[in-house]
Amino acid sequence: MQDAQTPMAPRLLTARQVQVMLRVDRSTVYRMAVDGRLQAIKIGRQRRFPQNRLESLVHSADARPNEVPVSVSDRSRSPIEAGLSVQAVDAVTRTAAALLGVMMVVTDMTGRPLSPIIDPCPWLAERAGDPDLPGACSIEWQHFADAPDLAPRFGLGGHGCECARALIRSGTTLVGMVLAGGVAPDSSSRCDLRSLDGEGRRRVLSGLTRVAAVLSDTLSHPAPATRSRSGQRLA
Repeated sequence: MQDAQTPMAPRLLTARQVQVMLRVDRSTVYRMAVDGRLQAIKIGRQRRFPQNRLESLVHSADARPNEVPVSVSDRSRSPIEAGLSVQAVDAVTRTAAALLGVMMVVTDMTGRPLSPIIDPCPWLAERAGDPDLPGACSIEWQHFADAPDLAPRFGLGGHGCECARALIRSGTTLVGMVLAGGVAPDSSSRCDLRSLDGEGRRRVLSGLTRVAAVLSDTLSHPAPATRSRSGQRLA
């Protein structure tokens, strides 16, 4: 007979069950585990997700169909969040990451992620279940946000990989950044990071500038709302 003072362990869900609860595809579930939006526990080669944490996420006041909150603990809306939809940020960064062959994420100026980490490098993917990793990444990203130079360039982060960032503006105010990371330093041959030659690095820096410009332009010139035939305002 179970001791009444011993709390019961939370039920663990499979990725398929999480898909159904959040109404997203399997790849999105794993991306959310990698960037820390979902708590995941590794059991052998599989990931399992505590049901109680998922229920809190689903029933949070800000949860909406087809859109999962980026940060469960801090829902204060920054200027970039107020002006850009999660879907728009996700679509732009996903396309850029695929074309440039690097890991990408969009954050506000405090390093808080506003998008999934797209195409994580093997080093990060292997640590998806580490509860301390999201906070450590945010601290490191904030250091890149605080760097005095405005032009994107690669710099060595605290985890031994290189990152570069381009700043996103709303008018004349810096509100966020697009980061490309998980890149092996020039002298490194680590197989758990992405390797880029000189031309690849130049393409990434140029691509980051263009992605940041697109998001900045969207913030400065938001698309006007349209109306249905009945006259109802559409987002």
